Amino acid sequence: GAIALVVVLAISYLAGGYVAARMARFSGRGQGAAVWILGLVVTVVAALAGVLLGSTYDVLGRLDLPRIPVDGGTATRGGVLTLVAILVVTLVAAVVGGALGDRYHRRLDEIDLR
Repeated sequence: GAIALVVVLAISYLAGGYVAARMARFSGRGQGAAVWILGLVVTVVAALAGVLLGSTYDVLGRLDLPRIPVDGGTATRGGVLTLVAILVVTLVAAVVGGALGDRYHRRLDEIDLR
């Protein structure tokens, strides 16, 4: 599950960096990094809202779902490793996406329209 999550997020940040670089004229890598930072800020704000609002909006807690038989130590280690992988992979994907989007403008600049 963690690998699928990392792959989906990497594709998302690659696309986000690409689109940001296509919309901006220059500094594609910087635009990709800005996409990553903005995504990180939004995620932190959403997490803080969840902590501050508490169980008021805890929809999953109200459901009677079966529990996965995994001890807390294993889940914590796996969660930390997944978080580190997500942070690194999404940053790299956003910057690469920005570089790919910037390449579009560089090719246009090389075309002589005379």
